[in-house]
Formats: sequence, C-alpha cells, structure tokens
Amino acid sequence: MRRRRRIRSDHENHDRWLISYADFITLLFAFFVVMYAVSAVNENKYRVVADALGGAFGKITVAGEGAGTRPPELSPEARAYIERGRLVQEEVAHMNEVASSLLDVLGPLVKEGKVRITQGRRGVSIEINANVLFQPGQAELEVASRDVLRSVAERLRDEPFNLEITGHTDLLPISNSTYASNWELSAMRATSVVRYLAENGIAPERMQAIGREATRPVAPNNTPEGRARNRRVELMILSGMPDPVEELPLGKRPAKP
Repeated sequence: MRRRRRIRSDHENHDRWLISYADFITLLFAFFVVMYAVSAVNENKYRVVADALGGAFGKITVAGEGAGTRPPELSPEARAYIERGRLVQEEVAHMNEVASSLLDVLGPLVKEGKVRITQGRRGVSIEINANVLFQPGQAELEVASRDVLRSVAERLRDEPFNLEITGHTDLLPISNSTYASNWELSAMRATSVVRYLAENGIAPERMQAIGREATRPVAPNNTPEGRARNRRVELMILSGMPDPVEELPLGKRPAKP
C-alpha cells in the first residue's frame, strides 16, 4: 500500500540570522557614535591640561604600560603656566613673611591704633598716622618718629620690592605761609619720608613720593576723629605680581557705570 507523504505545516526560515546581524550592526554603530562624541574635545586645551597635570604629578602612567614609562614632553604653554604658578606662590609666601615681620617691629603702635598694616594684591600697606611723624601743618619729621621709620628701613633694606610713599591730608585748608595748599603739604610729607628711608639704606630708585591731598579719605571728614584718621602717610610695599588687565576688542570701549 502506498504511504502518504507527510506535509509539514511550517517551513524553516533560513534568513533569521539577518535579524541578529542587523541588531549587532546597530549596536556597534551606536557604540562608535558614543565613542566619537566623547573623544571630540578641544585638542589644544586637552594637551595643555594633560601636560600641566603631568608636570604636577611627575608623570602620567598609561594603562598597560610599565611604571617606569617616561613622562610626556611638556609644551611651552604648559611649562610657562606651571612656572607662573610657582612664582606666584613664592611671591605670596614672601609677602606674608614681610607683613609678619613688620607686625613684630611695629607691634606697639599697631596696638595703639597709630599704625595699620594690611595686605592685598598690590602688596603690603603700612599706614602711619600723621601725628606720629609730624607736627600739625608741618612736613619735617619729628625726632621721635625717626625710630619708627628706621625700623621699617632696616627690615626692607635688602628686599627686592619697590616702595610707594603717599601723603594724605584732611579737607580743612592749611593755615600757614609755608605751604600754599594741602597738595604741597601731602607731597612734602611723602618726600620727607622717602628722603629719610634713603638715608637709612633703601635705594632711591626703589621709591617714589606721591601727594594725594584729601582725595583718598578712609574716614568721614566731618568729625575730629575722622580727620585725624585721614591725616596719614602710607608706605606701600609693591608686590611683583602684575595687576589683572581685561583685554577689550579693538574699537570697543568699556561701558559707562
């Protein structure tokens, strides 16, 4: 008897592998897109940062390389950046040392409020009340005040910093025949201090004398206490760090306040 051939109801699909292959290609494409997006950085900035980090930590060890791998060569920009940071740190440490030593020298006058020592970006400021140095309306140094200035000169004699000596007055007009106005008085007081510091060993080329009259008050001029505070001589020990300068595009001016 003839056997009847069994008819399969489902056919084998030999193209199913294309589905898995397409999924794999899609995932691989997405992987490379992500890798490209992560790696698309500013090459110059990346190199400067990498070089700076390499200089700071001594070397950069790449995965798979030995511990003795030679560090990458620093670019000129990275070397200049690292050197700049080192110089700034040394400058700040030096100025801190100068300010601390001046506080030791002028401690009694600081406690009495006759001398104020502050430190900022420009350097260390020694603010001396005028009544410590001069008679009212005069620019000749008092004998007792010379010990104060001599101590300052001894501390700063061998330092590399330049000095800016500024005379200040109050708003009351001067009432003697020696000086025509507070401009002359403030300038002559600054000059007297510069001359005495030069006589005690500070190189004249390191100093400059400035008269400000009453243009830079630090207290109100409507009280005797405020006017006494404003009559002063300021010795600014100038830091070697440059002041920040904002570069403006050509043809543009800063906005008016």
